[in-house]
Amino acid sequence: MNQQHSTALAKFPWNTSWLGRVVQTGWALVLGCLLAAASASAQSVLLVGMMGAKPLFIIDGGAPRSLAVRESRDGVLLVSAEGDQAVVEVAGQRRTLRMGESPASVEGAISGRGRGRIALTADANGLFMSQGTVNGASVQFVVDTGATLVGLSLADAERAGLNYRSGQPVMLSTANGVSQGWRMKLASVRVGDVELHQVDGVVSPMGTPYVLLGNSFLSQFQMQRHNDQMTLERR
Repeated sequence: MNQQHSTALAKFPWNTSWLGRVVQTGWALVLGCLLAAASASAQSVLLVGMMGAKPLFIIDGGAPRSLAVRESRDGVLLVSAEGDQAVVEVAGQRRTLRMGESPASVEGAISGRGRGRIALTADANGLFMSQGTVNGASVQFVVDTGATLVGLSLADAERAGLNYRSGQPVMLSTANGVSQGWRMKLASVRVGDVELHQVDGVVSPMGTPYVLLGNSFLSQFQMQRHNDQMTLERR
């Protein structure tokens, strides 16, 4: 792995933002329904209104959150919105939500964690590579244990439909100097049959041919390597 790719993902500041509370008649009843619907193995999503052109959702009984199309939060990706309904994707499942309906419950989504085993074989250059997806878009991964986060180029980020400019601006130190990138949550990262949700990633202006599979993904696995074979077992 080129050293400049690894050093570019070393350390970044991390701030969170909160969009605020929305006061509306009937919130107490809505929240009560959500809490009753939520369980340890399901994620509850409710469409409750609009903030300008953006739909407002309550996810697992939390504060109301607005989403733009192709933006994700807490494992919920907004696919489209029109009138009083919205299409969301959670853990690979798409649901159509309408205002006034009961919350949608998506099994297996609340943990945001995949299960299973990933087996990789080194190529002629000693790199462990794999096909996979970021937010459903096909990408080529290369394992980089020196990278703090999953790292994407601008081209890969745009193909994945990431609204990266709304992410946390960060300064990236590379062999060619300092440049600006954007840190954000990736709704899903899939390698083989294993998929994780809400994975920390960074979008870099560097034109890398691969997506760096960094420690924000790798740390969820027990890694073993024997000669040209690497296995990742879900912790």
